[in-house]
Amino acid sequence: MTAGLPLERELPDRVGVLVLGSGLAGCAALLAAAEAGQYAVMLEKTGEIGGSTVRSAGLSAFAGTDEQAEQGIADSVELLRKDLLETGRHRCDETLVDLYCEHQLDTYRWLTGHGVRYGEVHAASGQSVPRSHPTDTTGMLHHLLKAAGLLGARLLLDTKAERLVREGGRVVGVDVEAPGGGRHRILADAVVVATGGFSQNPELLARFAPQMEHALRAGGEGCQGDGLLMAWQLGAGVIDTPYVKGTYGIYHEPHPDEDGTGILAVYKGAIAVNREGRRFVDESLPYKEIGDAALAQPGVTTWQILDAQVMAQTNDEVPIYEFAGRERAGMLVTADTIEELEERLGMPEGSLVATVEDYNGRIAAGDADALGRTHLSGGVGAPFALDQPPFHAHPSGTVVLATYCGLTVDTDLRVLDVFGQPIERLYAAGEVIGGFHGAGYMTGTSIGKSGIFGRLAGTRAAAEESELEW
Repeated sequence: MTAGLPLERELPDRVGVLVLGSGLAGCAALLAAAEAGQYAVMLEKTGEIGGSTVRSAGLSAFAGTDEQAEQGIADSVELLRKDLLETGRHRCDETLVDLYCEHQLDTYRWLTGHGVRYGEVHAASGQSVPRSHPTDTTGMLHHLLKAAGLLGARLLLDTKAERLVREGGRVVGVDVEAPGGGRHRILADAVVVATGGFSQNPELLARFAPQMEHALRAGGEGCQGDGLLMAWQLGAGVIDTPYVKGTYGIYHEPHPDEDGTGILAVYKGAIAVNREGRRFVDESLPYKEIGDAALAQPGVTTWQILDAQVMAQTNDEVPIYEFAGRERAGMLVTADTIEELEERLGMPEGSLVATVEDYNGRIAAGDADALGRTHLSGGVGAPFALDQPPFHAHPSGTVVLATYCGLTVDTDLRVLDVFGQPIERLYAAGEVIGGFHGAGYMTGTSIGKSGIFGRLAGTRAAAEESELEW
């Protein structure tokens, strides 16, 4: 998928801004650089555009949007900032949080101005009010790349960046693997690293996140940590590696109808239980924390238990809430009673029955939940009894979709070395950077920061003065 962006057939020798990676961060950087008047070129090492962006749920966390106003949702930048810091357990770089908050609404309007459209806003992990804006990610990238192409930007597929080139203390280009073998050097006034994380690199996961040993791996096939390693070789700082976490809700065994995002029925009222039929977590917690708790359970698979009330909240527009689609694909275990569901799941006799009875009984009596649950998702929605047949169970595990750690950057998105000094003319955005999320994750901020920081990185990179002879 090239989305109308002209493909280069030959490797250029010199460009203005060179963007590595074709997810949202890269596409936003490319368009922003082109809008600033630079000759911008994107390198994508695979044969397809999109990276992990097109494998995500497509949710962006914005505050103060037209969609929120239409739904009567009162939100603010101040509340967004508070939620980001609290979800990140105040381990975030506050300057990056402030940068996100300062530019999120402008970027939302920039994206919609280029034709991106958002659907019904939902509440999700870490949000005090609903602010997850769904969109078709493939369509979003199509709009950005088409606009960039009209401004002269170009794309090279199947072109892998091998090493960053630094001369005189500054990055001046990239050595790439040339078609047919050998290396070719592309000189640039500035380079933007938007290569994603390392969810598909078992060696880097073992090094930085051994706690993810039993998690599934997903994300874009090109997410091998290339950009991180290239910048690391130049002395770049790396941050937040202890906070690599998996996402809860994925179908634990490969399934042809699983899109890689899983479902989060727990955020619509379901409960999560282990193979012994016991709840093991407050289901309103950020799904990264639920993922950690699931990995600690006996066996590999846990289950999300939902009833007809939860199923009725299915939404085909949002993959993580597409419950009915999973049912049509035969991915749910269904029964008319909890007793029958327990038997079909092979749980100890009476275990799931006792769990659901306790959960429902506490809600009816107004008693405190055994695991501290007070809301459905974050601070939104009230728990309700699961008592409306039919009942369903979705096998759920933990998957590393994205790594949410990486290069240290400043508020100009310049990559910083281990001493906190900028590596001249090297910028980064998207999943490859660390510092923003801290120790937790708010739904929608991965796609959100990719658009916001990618746009800013492209703009700042385009402002570098050319020292090349054209």
